[in-house]
Amino acid sequence: MDAILSLDWFLILTSLAKTLGIIFLIVLPMVSYTVYAERRVSALIQDRIGPNRVNMPLSLLGFKKDLVLPLGGLGQPVADAVKFILKEDLTPAHVNKFYYWLAPCLAMVPAILTLAVIPFGSTFLGVPMVIANVNIGVLFVFAIASLGVYGIVIAGWSSNSKYPFLGSVRSSSQMISYELALGLSVVPIFLIIGKLNLSEIIQYQIRHGWLLFPFTAFFHSTWSELAHQLILWPWMIISFVVFTISIFAETNRLPFDLPEAETELVAGYHTEYSSMKFALFFLGEYAAMITGSSLIVVLFLGGWHFPGIPDGSRGWFFGLVNIGVFFGKVAALLFVFIWVRWTLPRFRYDQLMRLGWIWFFEIALVNIFITAGILAIFPN
Repeated sequence: MDAILSLDWFLILTSLAKTLGIIFLIVLPMVSYTVYAERRVSALIQDRIGPNRVNMPLSLLGFKKDLVLPLGGLGQPVADAVKFILKEDLTPAHVNKFYYWLAPCLAMVPAILTLAVIPFGSTFLGVPMVIANVNIGVLFVFAIASLGVYGIVIAGWSSNSKYPFLGSVRSSSQMISYELALGLSVVPIFLIIGKLNLSEIIQYQIRHGWLLFPFTAFFHSTWSELAHQLILWPWMIISFVVFTISIFAETNRLPFDLPEAETELVAGYHTEYSSMKFALFFLGEYAAMITGSSLIVVLFLGGWHFPGIPDGSRGWFFGLVNIGVFFGKVAALLFVFIWVRWTLPRFRYDQLMRLGWIWFFEIALVNIFITAGILAIFPN
């Protein structure tokens, strides 16, 4: 009995440590510096400088002299956080106060909660680097992520203002439309692997090659296995394209940011918000980008695996390297998110809905039937 109780306490403490670590040491710093990276990359694309003035006074590190450590503006996210915290928090008199305060939380919490089932590494000191290794990981992600639309809808409705309400209505129809394509695009993966557990999906890609790059298993796969993966490869590329573009639409990023089209809706659903409540909407968008990028990495890019690098069972150093590989892939996808935003113009609303319902929905559905047919002809 004592051994069982000690094991339960160990599991609780390790889960708590992983939860606090991934939120406060990884996700929140990544969210802050993704905002900084977006401002710097957009400045580079538009031939400007971007934020480069806010640095770190050495007095914060214990030095007595009033010197500044030049960091190229890396102190900007800290300055932005202090600005939002100290800014006056206004609540308009005409809003529904309970839902007005609830909406920013509903925009931020689902994006972070979905990270609980995403494996961000192999093992570290013998502990699996996933907070909750559930057998229905993908369904959990889709179920929780779909709740994010409630934060946007409630924000627009509770503001009792026309423009925020229009922005929230646009968002609800957009996100529901692209959730169908998002869910259908990953069904071929489940047909191939036969499991919904995200850790098992990564293990399959380690043995047989990444779904987007099957050649990563060239040196330890047989010719028949490699041929089987190559037959399925074109259909995995289709799934990847539909899934990735649908993630753009789900996170309301350009060219799909119709819910907050500033030229039409005066910043959209969060027009009436200020201070930290506005910041939570902002952070929720970037946290959703990190969650979407993590899901793309797990489903199509082998998760924490990289050819030639062993897993954490070989030692703590390789466990850290696996974590670094995973977040390196996520950072590369975040750069793609930023690059697309500052390259493509916004769709019209009819174009956005046509793409989701007439093109992606049908393409994803046909892809399921083709993949199922290939698996029926070549079952092994």
